[in-house]
Amino acid sequence: MNNSVTNTARLLGAGLRALLVLTLVTGVLYPLVVTGIAQGLFPGKANGSEIEADGRVVGSSLIGQAYNLPLEEGQETPAPDLKWFQGRPQNGLGTNSVNTRYELILSGATNRSGDNEELVQWVRDAKAAVVKDNSTDTYKVKPSQVPPDAVTSSGSGLDPDISPRYADLQVHRVAERNGLSTAQVHKLVEEHTEGRTLGFMGEPRVNVLELNIAVKELTAKS
Repeated sequence: MNNSVTNTARLLGAGLRALLVLTLVTGVLYPLVVTGIAQGLFPGKANGSEIEADGRVVGSSLIGQAYNLPLEEGQETPAPDLKWFQGRPQNGLGTNSVNTRYELILSGATNRSGDNEELVQWVRDAKAAVVKDNSTDTYKVKPSQVPPDAVTSSGSGLDPDISPRYADLQVHRVAERNGLSTAQVHKLVEEHTEGRTLGFMGEPRVNVLELNIAVKELTAKS
């Protein structure tokens, strides 16, 4: 009986020691090492790929933002602030009642098929809005000029980038609204266009937040 109790106590003690060691290694030391390596080699990515402007963090290069006017009485959806480059449509899985600068709180696609009537209507409405919003007195947008990313949300619904085609489509409107020349704004788009990752993965893209910060800075100098 005593031997059985002693063996059980030894087993419990060994199990407890193993638990403590594994907790220390996997729950404390390993996270500290990984965090330290990440902070030492990739501090920007480790901290959320933050973007700063005017001395403060204004967002992340990985998450899109909305550029809308304040919601007016009687409006269900705020109108876009046409001073700024606009991102992709924000049709995702949920709504956000906390950070009202962006509609989504759940990352994900709309989960609608290509022939879904509601999705088709969304695309039609978005296309008409892009044509209307980006046409100026001196520049008229044709429906055939509207690229797919201007009228569809991304798979995550949080895409921070747009295609160079969609950025170019918005140049005349942004230039006019900010008192800049189209040449100046075209140059900003070119400077903020990133090529394919490693030269072959993905598509060329423009980060909307970074581009709008550049527009704001240029406008302040003009």
